[in-house]
Amino acid sequence: MALESHIAELSSRHKALESQIESELHHPASDDLHIAELKKLKLRLKEEIEKLSGHRSAA
Repeated sequence: MALESHIAELSSRHKALESQIESELHHPASDDLHIAELKKLKLRLKEEIEKLSGHRSAA
């Protein structure tokens, strides 16, 4: 069950980042570098979720 809760937490953080990125994109004074960093973090979270989900289905 610890794996399931970890995946859920990562998914929650991924969704929060998605919302933050959308908010930044609609802000007139958005910082492109900051948005790029958020997108990279979001991608790392997605990759981690996929990796852990693969371990879960293999078990």
